[in-house]
Amino acid sequence: MTGYFSDIPKIQYEGPESDNEFAFRHYNPDEVVMGKRMEDHLRFAVAYWHSFAWPGGDPFGGQTLERPWFGETMEHARAKADAAFDLFEILGAPFFCFHDLDVRPEGESFAKSCANLDAIVDIFGEKMEATGMKLLWGTANMFTHRRWMSGAATNPDPDVFAYAGATLKSCLDATHKLGGANYVMWGGREGYETLLNTDLTREAEQAGRMLLSVVDYKHKIGFDGPILIEPKPQEPSKHQYDYDVATVYGFLKRFGLENEVKVNIEQGHAILAGHSFEHELALAASLGIFGSIDMNRNDYQSGWDTDQFPNNVPEMALAFYEVLKVGGYTTGGTNFDAKIRRQSLDPEDLVLGHVGGMDACARGLKAAAAMLEDGGLESMRDARYAGWEGPEAQKMLSGEYGLEEMAHYVETTGLDPQPKSGRQERLENWVNKFV
Repeated sequence: MTGYFSDIPKIQYEGPESDNEFAFRHYNPDEVVMGKRMEDHLRFAVAYWHSFAWPGGDPFGGQTLERPWFGETMEHARAKADAAFDLFEILGAPFFCFHDLDVRPEGESFAKSCANLDAIVDIFGEKMEATGMKLLWGTANMFTHRRWMSGAATNPDPDVFAYAGATLKSCLDATHKLGGANYVMWGGREGYETLLNTDLTREAEQAGRMLLSVVDYKHKIGFDGPILIEPKPQEPSKHQYDYDVATVYGFLKRFGLENEVKVNIEQGHAILAGHSFEHELALAASLGIFGSIDMNRNDYQSGWDTDQFPNNVPEMALAFYEVLKVGGYTTGGTNFDAKIRRQSLDPEDLVLGHVGGMDACARGLKAAAAMLEDGGLESMRDARYAGWEGPEAQKMLSGEYGLEEMAHYVETTGLDPQPKSGRQERLENWVNKFV
């Protein structure tokens, strides 16, 4: 231990009856769920940005958190890495995630920023080898610095576009060197504030060209993991181009990348887009682009992305139900894109936020597995669509029956279909048996 978390013990599983707040009550890494260890199902990751780089500000107030590693020198960056790996060890989380700007100071030139990142990557490599920690994904921060105020790939200035490409290369190289399982792209300022100064067609072409370049470079360096796009509808931009899963899929189809790129879906972003988390997960699975999860929650009374640690087990059960239905994660995982409240000042608060989130995810996973193994929901859903297995229905679905044939079928059989109950209340009651 380097000091900041030195009074906090390593978190162990003690079971639901434990009164020890520094223990897992539900997350038992070795518990087998549907034939797989819980740790291997959930693949937890700690987010470097919220846990170690966020100063506690919000739109109406500045820094509230004080951390010994806050500062813009390499000494601060090394101290931050020490504290981060201490937290990873305390939690027993197998993965972490980072942006380049989270882990290294901005240099006076692009070359110096890259050198700073390379130095930290070497430190990460040593710590990962010593601890067994792994990188779930890396990414580039192309939204904080003022150069990105009008976007990165979609910027009207081609020099900014080039700078974005160079930044992506450096971050892909870093992720590849550390054996990252995925690489994420979140276009925080890829969008617009007003259509009065925006060329939608041009900006879409720029975004497509940049993503094609990223995929080309991924193959050139032999990076095996998928590229993941993280949808979000707005904030900080008025309208962001990666609005939701459906919008991202349409973009991927437009540029022929639907078999190359998947999505990293965040619970809070799904809510901002007017969807449920499980909707976005189910749609991604249906389209074949499900990749990974950013797990958090929003405050339903606030209009912004509050990034709180998750604690709503019924919501999480429905989300993990969709994850398990698609076969679980392959390269993805459950990244805590979540931060403590700006009034939560103590080291213990950061640890306990993760402990609570991990326990809630474990409860949600076990409820989802119980639902799936019971089979009742799938059975009732299959029964609702059973009519489509009939010969006439199959002819309509295959295209053998067009409108004329359908009309003939209705007229000759005297068909007069009557509504059938959707049984929503029964289904909701059934789900509540498990959560």
